[in-house]
Amino acid sequence: MTGSGANNRDVKKINRIRTIRSIFSCDRISQPELAAKVNNSWPTVLQNVKELMAMGLVQEVGTFESTGGRKARAFAPVRNARLAVGLEITQNHVGAVLVDLSGNLLHYERKKRLYERSDIYAEMLARIVQGLIEKEGCPVEKILGVGISLPGILDKEGQTLVYSHALGLRNVPTEEFSRYIPFSCRFINDANAAGLAEVRDLESPRSLVYLSLSNSVGGAILTGGALYGGDHLRAGEFGHNTLVPDGRPCYCGKKGCLDAYCSAKVLSQLTDGNLALFFDGLRSGNAALQTAWNEYLSYLAVAVNNLRMTFDCDVIVGGYVGGFLAEFGEPLREMLVERNTFEPDSSYLKFSRYRLEASALGAALLHIEAFIQNL
Repeated sequence: MTGSGANNRDVKKINRIRTIRSIFSCDRISQPELAAKVNNSWPTVLQNVKELMAMGLVQEVGTFESTGGRKARAFAPVRNARLAVGLEITQNHVGAVLVDLSGNLLHYERKKRLYERSDIYAEMLARIVQGLIEKEGCPVEKILGVGISLPGILDKEGQTLVYSHALGLRNVPTEEFSRYIPFSCRFINDANAAGLAEVRDLESPRSLVYLSLSNSVGGAILTGGALYGGDHLRAGEFGHNTLVPDGRPCYCGKKGCLDAYCSAKVLSQLTDGNLALFFDGLRSGNAALQTAWNEYLSYLAVAVNNLRMTFDCDVIVGGYVGGFLAEFGEPLREMLVERNTFEPDSSYLKFSRYRLEASALGAALLHIEAFIQNL
């Protein structure tokens, strides 16, 4: 009897989650469309809709035009019923977003701030969070929490930053970052967070690989929209795949790592540390920078092809460099066509939708998804 009751509750919960996802996937939806999308009878769907309306998450917004019978009622999401904050901590900057239940960015800001292990830095993070909330003018009760992305490896509980080369830290409690933030905080690796952001609105989450090309190279492996972390939460550390045996030295102490050939620093060091200036140089026809870009893409093509051959799924390239590939990445597609073992195709390569905000967005989504899963 207990087992049957638990099963019924599970089914009801699953149906309620499917109902809210269906409503939130559009601006408004009719009764028949919603019932068909959720694949339940209307009385069952209606009960879930009533509960979601009582929570303030869904609203009735009139009717659709009649097609011969009674006018169908229309329902719409209340996207700002709850909000979440996301922070991205880097060596030199802090990125911050405020997002609604659909993952839409309401506010985004990026502050240049060198990381330091201090109360002053932690207090500054709390002020950034408070500032975003004040900009929106929303009551604190709407805030689900703060997601914080960190450039390094975390333990399974998200309570310890096990190692971060970028921040120069080992075995540091993540509470050091959140101690002054008066909301529930969740922590995630920066590349994993960016990968989650890329799949946030896919109707049918599928397997894909995310490759992050920032000041270090990382990545994420997603199966069915969920992260694969590996036995030690190190899955996706593509930056330390060996690209050239006994090649350039990597910061990890090894030689020939992908990071040594495809990090954003490889390019930005040619323009006084400013990556945007590198691409400005390409636009203006700088021959030396074009040669460097061609070499960079040749190494990147090997890395992306290896990921495709290993995982047999789409590969999204993001991070600082990824944000410029929509404009400058066509030669990469041509190189991938030549390397593809099975067919002359590179359509599996996707360019990131984001330049800088992806990791902060993905961190905020941790709270949005947890909220939906616990309805």
